[in-house]
Amino acid sequence: MNTQTCKIGKIDRLWLVLLLMAGGVISAYLATSIFDATVLLSGVLCVGLIAIGRRAGYLIGLYNSLAYSVLAYNNGLFGEVYLNLLFFIPTSLIGYVLWSRHTQQDQTVAMRQLNGRQRGAIASLCILCTVGLGFLLALNPHQNTPFIDATTNVLSIVATFLMMGRYKEQWLFYILLNIVTIVMWLLRFQAGGAAGDLMVLMWLLFLLNALFGYWRWHLGVQRSKGANPSVNIEAKKCDGV
Repeated sequence: MNTQTCKIGKIDRLWLVLLLMAGGVISAYLATSIFDATVLLSGVLCVGLIAIGRRAGYLIGLYNSLAYSVLAYNNGLFGEVYLNLLFFIPTSLIGYVLWSRHTQQDQTVAMRQLNGRQRGAIASLCILCTVGLGFLLALNPHQNTPFIDATTNVLSIVATFLMMGRYKEQWLFYILLNIVTIVMWLLRFQAGGAAGDLMVLMWLLFLLNALFGYWRWHLGVQRSKGANPSVNIEAKKCDGV
């Protein structure tokens, strides 16, 4: 078990390095300003830290939410703006506190999963809220792709609550969210939107991270179920992130 824990710690470190390297290369080629580059790099670092169960991801996410809101506003994606300013910033602070209460000896959060009934209820709620919000956003004459924007908003909110609650199913929502958001930014890129190409690639990295995150949290759930103090102490020794 100790060997497996050390191996996971090495994979975590390697994954963060690969994400940041990919983000750096994309920024160097496509970012038209230092600000655009910081949006991508902060976003990549934020989701990467969350994928390996580190609460520091919430703190990086505070800046990313503010910066991403500026890009979304310039592209007429007002749902994204409202979501980041009114939801992600306060929940980042709350999430950091909640995760701090469930952080293990190796500094990763204890992970868990939903049951079948909970999954069904959450899926139904997402569908209803997406339709309602889509019609509401469509009332704004300057709104682009209202139902796509609504979908990303609802998926983001639900995934965030699942993340705050430390449920591995958050990553299933993030996988779907990333796919929808990639389509949304592709449409903005084709329409000449600001930093559209950069955002498409950023969300592609997020999609890869969500796939990794689901695998990593599946392992984390199994570990949390069978965790004991001696394992956590050994994990701290071999995990240096």
